[in-house]
Amino acid sequence: MIKKDAACRVEIVDLFGGPGGWDVAAQRLGLAVTGIEHDRAACASRRAAGLDTVEGDVRAYGPGDFPTATDLIGSPPCQPYSIGGKGAGRRALDTVLHFADQLAARRDIRAGLATLDDERTGLVLEPLRWTLQALDGGRPYRTVMLEQVPTVLPVWEAMAQILRAEGYTVVTGRMHAEEYGVPQTRARAVLVARRHGEGEAALPAATHRRYSRTTDQDGGNPDLLPWVSMAQALGWGMTHRPALTVAVGTAAGGPDPSCVGGSGSRATLYGERDAGRWIADTRLVDADELPAYRGGRKDMIRVSVADAAALQTFPSGHPFQGTRTKQYEQIGNAMPPELAEAVIRRAMAAELAARTGTQAA
Repeated sequence: MIKKDAACRVEIVDLFGGPGGWDVAAQRLGLAVTGIEHDRAACASRRAAGLDTVEGDVRAYGPGDFPTATDLIGSPPCQPYSIGGKGAGRRALDTVLHFADQLAARRDIRAGLATLDDERTGLVLEPLRWTLQALDGGRPYRTVMLEQVPTVLPVWEAMAQILRAEGYTVVTGRMHAEEYGVPQTRARAVLVARRHGEGEAALPAATHRRYSRTTDQDGGNPDLLPWVSMAQALGWGMTHRPALTVAVGTAAGGPDPSCVGGSGSRATLYGERDAGRWIADTRLVDADELPAYRGGRKDMIRVSVADAAALQTFPSGHPFQGTRTKQYEQIGNAMPPELAEAVIRRAMAAELAARTGTQAA
């Protein structure tokens, strides 16, 4: 059992803590959160940021190790399911759905998961395992919040059916990050579940307009704020659209120094610059902060670690640790804190209202 100081009571367990995207948001809202993370560099980043951290494999733990936890967060590794990855998760989707049904029937699926081509594929089911074990242990989670790439939405929908049968209200959907003030066009599949008697599950309403190539930034719904451009967020870059998704990955799963997902995205950056919809980067940036030039265009658009973190809405100065490659990797894999905060604020409105003495939304 993970021993906790009484003054640092766990309220939320984040199963895949990374550098702290969800956790930064939870702390902003005054909620205690402990993140489980296996990557050493990400754990170092978390500790440097003052985030409560358990370093280890989430599969080695369970609800009994966190007996005071009331809520659950999970952003399993996206690489097997990402369009930019090798596709092991996408190919195994039907198998994963079968294993979800097996979990619902309280069957041990560990041997089956071990046969998958990429062991990370099965991690998408860890939040379901934890939720069901908490139920069976008599300490059900009040709120479950999950996030992944859009191709995982069928898994979330299958889990929603299972959780509804277990006494939860559940909503799933595709959220667009720019609609919540994040300066990038990142789409995520999200699941929110609330235990019956604890309020209805809901996704947050958009606060900003959806980006569209055919609509000006000042166009669209006048009741919503304009989306935030890359140039507004960084002081340089594209002026007529948000940044592209900070994917920081190639088809092989490695870091991409341009911090955009693939050659097509890079072409968009260059196209916007060549069309004049661009503010030049005139800062004096330490060369050690920028990715190394590895061939190709000599005028390569280079996004620093700090820039990538800003596009993901991490607070300025968030202390990412490890090699530069590991820092980019952590940023690209993280849940943007602004998006996470919107999800938590809506999903846990009653709890937040109780803390502040206001009426829940």
